[in-house]
Amino acid sequence: MTIIQNPGDTPQVTAQTLPPIPPALAPTPAVRRSEPYLRLLWTDSVTGAVGYLVVHTLRGGLATGGTRMRAGCTLSEVEDLASGMADKTATFDLPVGGAKGGIDFDPKDPRAVEVLERFCEAMRPWIDQHWVTAEDLGVPQHLIDAVFDKLGLGQSYHAAIRRADDPAATLVRVRKGLNAAVEGGFLLGDVIGGYGVAHACLAAAVSWGRVPAATTVAIQGIGTMGGAAAYYLHEAGMKVTTVADAAGTLYCADGLDIPALLDLRDGYGEIDRTRLPEGIEQLPRTAVIAADVDILVPAAISYAINPDNSFDVRARIVVEAANAATTPEAEAMLAARGIAVLPDFVANAGAVAWAWWLLLGQVDDIPENSFDRLRTIMHSKVAQLLAAWTDHGVTPRDTGHRWADDPAPIMGPVIIS
Repeated sequence: MTIIQNPGDTPQVTAQTLPPIPPALAPTPAVRRSEPYLRLLWTDSVTGAVGYLVVHTLRGGLATGGTRMRAGCTLSEVEDLASGMADKTATFDLPVGGAKGGIDFDPKDPRAVEVLERFCEAMRPWIDQHWVTAEDLGVPQHLIDAVFDKLGLGQSYHAAIRRADDPAATLVRVRKGLNAAVEGGFLLGDVIGGYGVAHACLAAAVSWGRVPAATTVAIQGIGTMGGAAAYYLHEAGMKVTTVADAAGTLYCADGLDIPALLDLRDGYGEIDRTRLPEGIEQLPRTAVIAADVDILVPAAISYAINPDNSFDVRARIVVEAANAATTPEAEAMLAARGIAVLPDFVANAGAVAWAWWLLLGQVDDIPENSFDRLRTIMHSKVAQLLAAWTDHGVTPRDTGHRWADDPAPIMGPVIIS
């Protein structure tokens, strides 16, 4: 394992020797950093796969962020994602810093689970005490929870749960919340992030004075996040005309039957083309970016919108369901054309915000409580972002960064009950 730390950081922290952290510690204020607090590089001795942990910020000795697995995952990608997680936690006033894990390996490879197990074992000093991780691209929540359970750590929120006054009761609450059944045959933990994205889209329509039925949407990616967003947009009456997965783009001008398509997905979020309903046009995978819609939701890979394809975007607004879905250069090009980008650290932050509300006992396993809280907060934040854009020309990302730089103060110790 290679440890690369920002030279200005003290004290030196290694994966082998970690300072003890009190169970309840008042976090220091979130401060924007130009460099990560810590980078760890790991090489799998069996497959040669390379993995990364980047801790961008620590608050109260904790950082949170999912673990992704994809062929071609890079350190710089994980750094960007960790920075975005720091923005999410600060923007939503969560008492934790931002981090991210990534593994350069194909999640469809039959050896993928064993690679994930060895990665988590190598990162165990951090996941035991400091890093609260969860699902991400290529790593579903049930899989990472199974790995943590095999390691004797119970669940992927372990580093936070162990600090609770009653860790056993907190673990029960977390598991009940994650596995609470919701309408459509889904689990609350699987859909809460996409529910937040859907309401970011609905809040955008409200800011224009548009009713859902008069608003069209295209979604790139139909897995956990994109699929849930599509489902709740469809339920709200928005017309989802275009969705894309790894096999291509599906289009219907009158609106797709989203529940029917979701039933055709495999374990990797890809739709079985042999069972498509009639009336659906099959287009190239890249066609989703150029869809003639009001709202474009990139919900698959990072850097999906870049300088090479930004001029193809025809939507009025881009709502980032994927982390780092738009490159800075592409976002500037879109802004010059009057196209706003709702940044990931607001639009898709529902999952991490909800996880910490659950950990802190602020929500429970009653889905309506979680939905109500997230919907209210998301609509308020998006309304403020778009008001600054339309009234003053300040991009949503710039406004969001100001929030992240000046979060609400956290008074007293953070105690997980």
